[in-house]
Amino acid sequence: MSFTGTEDHSISLEDASDLTANYRSNHSIFAIKGFYFSKEAIQDILDQTDCVGIRIYFGEDGSSNPKLVISGVKTNEDDLYNGLLAEYGIPCPTNCGGSNPLNS
Repeated sequence: MSFTGTEDHSISLEDASDLTANYRSNHSIFAIKGFYFSKEAIQDILDQTDCVGIRIYFGEDGSSNPKLVISGVKTNEDDLYNGLLAEYGIPCPTNCGGSNPLNS
């Protein structure tokens, strides 16, 4: 399979809410629900030569805290691992914003 950069990843709010609710019900109320990444960080990755999308890897630090690592991806499905990478997402909680169907 080749990537085009135009793949459809849409999901309804109802389905997205169900997925996040399932996750929350299987984890502690103190568990990280998500991470914030700035538009600039994502755009810088997407603006790399040959980048048609992003891949998000699950990771954890030395204290077993969840992390996400974001890389650009080329049409041949290869990561742009020698390019810009993103981590240091801002976790929710504590930076969750107001209650909504995805976080509450």
